[in-house]
Amino acid sequence: MAERLADCGWKRHISDQLKLRDRVQRQTFEEIVQQYNRLLEKSDLQAVLTERYQTDKYDVQRGHEASSLDSSRSDSLHQEMSQMRIRHQEELTELHKKRGELAQTVIELNNQIQQKDREIQSNEARMLEYQQQIASLEGDCRDLRSSLQELEMANQTLKDEYDALQITFSALEEKLRKTSEDNQELVSRWMAEKALEANRLNAENEKDTRRRQAKLQKDLAEAAKEPLPIEQDDDIEVLAEDGGKGAGETSPNRPIGRTLRKTSQQPQAGLLDSISNIFGRRSANSFGTSPETAETPSGGCAEVRVPTTALHVFEAHDGEVNTVRFSPSSRLLATGGMDRRVKLWEVVSGRCEAKGALTGSNAGITSIDFDSSGSYLLGASNDFASRIWTMDDYRLRHTLTGHSGKVLSARFLLDNARIVSGSYDRTLKLWDLRSKVCMKTVFAGSSCNDIVCTEQCVMSGHFDKKVRFWDIRAESIVQEMELQGRVTSLDLNHDRSELLTCSRDDVLKIIDLRSNAVRQTFSAQGFKCGADWTRVTFSPDGNFVAGGSADGALYIWNVLTGKLDRTLDRNHSSAINCVSWSPSGTFVASVEKGSRAILWSDM
Repeated sequence: MAERLADCGWKRHISDQLKLRDRVQRQTFEEIVQQYNRLLEKSDLQAVLTERYQTDKYDVQRGHEASSLDSSRSDSLHQEMSQMRIRHQEELTELHKKRGELAQTVIELNNQIQQKDREIQSNEARMLEYQQQIASLEGDCRDLRSSLQELEMANQTLKDEYDALQITFSALEEKLRKTSEDNQELVSRWMAEKALEANRLNAENEKDTRRRQAKLQKDLAEAAKEPLPIEQDDDIEVLAEDGGKGAGETSPNRPIGRTLRKTSQQPQAGLLDSISNIFGRRSANSFGTSPETAETPSGGCAEVRVPTTALHVFEAHDGEVNTVRFSPSSRLLATGGMDRRVKLWEVVSGRCEAKGALTGSNAGITSIDFDSSGSYLLGASNDFASRIWTMDDYRLRHTLTGHSGKVLSARFLLDNARIVSGSYDRTLKLWDLRSKVCMKTVFAGSSCNDIVCTEQCVMSGHFDKKVRFWDIRAESIVQEMELQGRVTSLDLNHDRSELLTCSRDDVLKIIDLRSNAVRQTFSAQGFKCGADWTRVTFSPDGNFVAGGSADGALYIWNVLTGKLDRTLDRNHSSAINCVSWSPSGTFVASVEKGSRAILWSDM
């Protein structure tokens, strides 16, 4: 039905266009057609007159033949006929001329009509094409309208969902705020409980101390009541209590203390030594390390041996090895890796023999440090925590949590009662090991890659190329120094007067802490810092520095000459992560991104 209406429509349109053309073009040619019609009428009249004149001619000839009565009349008639014939001939010629012109005009008009017809056909074809395009566009328009409706419905649905999510978000935000407040309250309560627990422990310790002192006094009183047997061959030495009197002066009103000394034996331990043995000598370690478990520090280094040979190459961990550290006595070597373990190795005759493993971390170990006595080991981990193990039984004693990012470095302070840790969360935290709580948190502004400590100052190396110096008491930056690359490592020399830094611009620098200026710079062709946690080290006497390169080579520089002393390669198969020089100066240990560790010396 729609197609039939469409056909009728375009036919009616063509008919209207033809009628319009007829009206427009007829006015232009109407005068020509009228003249042509008059010419045709004249031509017909001329033909009629010619026939009549022919008839008259024949009649005149017959009349001339029949009668020649009036010759003069015949001549005049003949003359008139000649003139008429000439005039008619001229009119006929003129008519033929006009007829030719009109015929030419008709031909031109016919050509124009044909051209117009062709244009009409072309216009009709284009009109058909346009109609098809219109139909197609109308279909597209309908499709777009339906798509628009669907999109409007989907948009409304999304808007409703957004409103619902906004309401849910507001509720969750309110819940988070309340949870944070509850968490803060719980932390405060927990801190208070920890403080109470610490006070209880301190009170118990004081009670125990008083009890032991009372027992000691009782034992001393009982011992004083017992008679001392004196043999004839013993020498008696009188001990004067008043330091102002001579050894030979005595007072009759003052008791005399005696000690026995046999001539054939060594002197016996005195009373004060017995008291010291009862209480135990107070160690620098605040955890009360016993003399049996504490390592004896190696003390000052008599001679530093610059390594030339790989004494022992061994597989240290299952995966990447991040850090290595010698104990203060140089008898133990500790390594930490991505297998979440700290492994202990005993250095015996130039070889590292496995002694044990410290477990408890939930992620890879990033840093290791011993306390000054070698009784405790501190490990930083990628699980946002630091842990402390005892070296006598390899047990996990403390887990210090509070950072919101990977803990990249942790160190004991000189009093061994506090530690400081630096994290990827751009903060440094000071921990008290007596109360096991965080004493201070300092925002550094950049990820902390390594830390070293003096008595009252903490030095930290950061991702933003800066070394920052912190006053522990004031919680503020004393000074900061910017290097040319991201700081990966810090180390102090034996007297803590110089700071060794390593940065990602492949340069090692020594900073004089007394003048806060760079004193020396070390670099070498081929040396390249392999990671943001590549560790370098001073020798125990401070005359050499050692660092590992990304190509697996160990570089050693002489501090006195400022030149590269030697390069040890062909042993590591991947980039070296950390280097440690033993406090005795005899060995150097290095670990790599692979699972390998190497013990070096000049033996």
